[in-house]
Amino acid sequence: MRTPHISRLAAAAIGSAALVMPLAAIVPVHAAPADKPAPKVATTKTVVPTLDARASLSADYIAKGPESGAKVTEANGRKGPFPGQVIPGFSAMAEIGDGSFWGLPDNGFGAKANSDDFLLRIYKVKPQWETADGGKGKIQVKKFVQLRDPHHNAGFKIVNENTKQRHLTGADFDVESMVVAKDGSFWIGEEFGPYILHFSADGVLLQAPVPMPGVKSPSSPLLAKGEAATLRNSKGFEAMATSQNGRYLYPILEGYLNGDDKRTRVISQFDTRTNKYTGRTWKYQADTDDNLVGDAFMTDGKKMLVVERDDFWGAKSVTKRIYEINLNKQEKDGFLVKKLVVDLLKIDNPDGIGMQTDPGYGVEETFKFPFQSVETVVRLKDGRLLVADDNNYPGNDARKPGTPDNTEMIIVDLAKKKVPAASKEHTVFSHRGASGYRPEHTLAAYEEAINQCADYIEPDLVSTKDGVLVDRHENDITGTTNVADRPEFADRKTTKTIDGSKITGWFTEDFTLAELRALRAKERLGELRPGSAKFDGLYQVPTFDEVVDLARRSKTCSGKPVGVIPEIKHGSYFDSIGLSQEEGTVKVLEANGYGRKNSPTQIQSFEVGNLQELNQMTKVQLVQLIDCSGAPADFVATGNTTTYKDMVTASGMKKIAKYADSVGLCKNVMIPKKKDGSLDKPSAAIKNAHDAGLEVTGWTFRAENSFLPTNFKSSANPAEIGDMKGEIKAFLAAGMDHVFSDQPDLAVAAVREFEQGR
Repeated sequence: MRTPHISRLAAAAIGSAALVMPLAAIVPVHAAPADKPAPKVATTKTVVPTLDARASLSADYIAKGPESGAKVTEANGRKGPFPGQVIPGFSAMAEIGDGSFWGLPDNGFGAKANSDDFLLRIYKVKPQWETADGGKGKIQVKKFVQLRDPHHNAGFKIVNENTKQRHLTGADFDVESMVVAKDGSFWIGEEFGPYILHFSADGVLLQAPVPMPGVKSPSSPLLAKGEAATLRNSKGFEAMATSQNGRYLYPILEGYLNGDDKRTRVISQFDTRTNKYTGRTWKYQADTDDNLVGDAFMTDGKKMLVVERDDFWGAKSVTKRIYEINLNKQEKDGFLVKKLVVDLLKIDNPDGIGMQTDPGYGVEETFKFPFQSVETVVRLKDGRLLVADDNNYPGNDARKPGTPDNTEMIIVDLAKKKVPAASKEHTVFSHRGASGYRPEHTLAAYEEAINQCADYIEPDLVSTKDGVLVDRHENDITGTTNVADRPEFADRKTTKTIDGSKITGWFTEDFTLAELRALRAKERLGELRPGSAKFDGLYQVPTFDEVVDLARRSKTCSGKPVGVIPEIKHGSYFDSIGLSQEEGTVKVLEANGYGRKNSPTQIQSFEVGNLQELNQMTKVQLVQLIDCSGAPADFVATGNTTTYKDMVTASGMKKIAKYADSVGLCKNVMIPKKKDGSLDKPSAAIKNAHDAGLEVTGWTFRAENSFLPTNFKSSANPAEIGDMKGEIKAFLAAGMDHVFSDQPDLAVAAVREFEQGR
């Protein structure tokens, strides 16, 4: 028999008492009486990234110099040429020490072909910070250093080849990362080569560009005719850190090398004394294939801050994170250990910085830095972090749709603060992520759920043709991806019998992982959730490994590890076609440190046989799912006549307790509905589970009227939001332990209100 959790058993008595109460005693909000003080909220201390200061430079700022942008694509109402040199944000910055900074824009407009009139410069800027005490919130441009090659060190023909100073342009080099040497000279990482460049303090190229051994991008001047590039365009040295003594540089490739695992980003070591690569390399693993490394900063001898970002901006953003790595600490697979430092999409802004003076998307009490190209992180001398953006002028409009983004600089403090502690009684499971706000089973939905304070994220597991576990509600992906719009996959449409039902569509087991990666997710309930449907066509189908990676590299709002609760879908069916999922599930969990007895991990299934097998394979908690009707598919297939109704009886629950730790009950099993659609009295299911030593999780709580009992609907409009919080509190009062919800923010609020008002 699985060992029950004593804390839940203690709660069972409360749940049993609730069962005899009429519904009228269950439904009301549990508010503290007016003559009593509000109950004390349990708190804990954890690091809360907090916005300390913000300043911006107008997107339309023009520096002195010749016209620029003659070939730029018109966007957001801006069309070149511009009457001088634009400053399209900063791809790298360095602290000078007098309150000012060096800022390096990239090659201008994103490509060789359109950037030959953009001059490569390093600007000295001084922010006039807006803080809690006020301030202008503006960036002053003081002066610039013009990068040039008067000594013909470039080694190839440049745009200004026959001029005296040979000013360098964005068609010559794509400068992206920068460190300042102790002598004031600049080491710069570049992407066309990719090269390492060395400039004097006044901007003169001091030596020939140093290429990365064995690596050439399609834009490399060294790429011979017919020679294959080993790196994609614009995926070179976006990031580069330096050792504290200045001897070693650590350039990091923004993207993967051709032929490498697509999540691998190579870190190299370069010796500035010998002017050569040392041959030492490390492997950094991105959260997913398409993520990019934006910048890096060495904080001590071996620790380094790394910016990892996706390629979206505004509300579409998923990953804008700063991780800490240690070059001396690697995981079993050889990748460096990553530790989350800041999620830039969740920064506390208690002082309302910018909300009145410079509003826009993400400028709220929870501040977001949602720019496509977050490409600067600097740890300041006082320990706080400086973050800045490359605004890709004029194309990005993260803050205000239709208006080019400004260049922003922010300072983030990493002090510990008191926050509400995690509930000791009730867990909030985000159902397929925050699936009420983003297309389900995407990293976007999981990131949103984590930021909404969910305790666990839930991936549903199905297999690809090549045996990789991926995250979809069903193996039929017709309704959750754009596969029907892809003519190259038209011949994959077929009819199959899955768990006794005939289904026509496209199925994961007929696609390799590489083929699935070509598809994009879409909202399954588009008519009910138009807000989520706005994100259709953006996000990949994630692997189970990526979902667990996201969880272990994240923290809950109370600072605890994020839990994972995978559901194995159609276990018997996948066994029958030679794609057993149970072994792979355990393997991924164990490889990510989530396979131990005390791991924040639970595995679910509607079937019984695979849970019994898992009980012998793993020590993590197991959850027997109970549907509203019918029977487990493996029972039906083998002629076992036991139904879900039989399983929730007292004897049925005792049988479940022999191999599982908890049950996940359909809401109607716990509290049936009356003929008018309102909640009736609770059934005996919760009591039976508690008596057997099982915890009870209810599924699925959804906020739209379409899914609510009539007494919690707000109107006849099925898509309108009703009183899901009230519904959850009714079930908690009936003894339910945990909650599965598509809207974890509302579920968390419901749990807190219930516990405070009890």
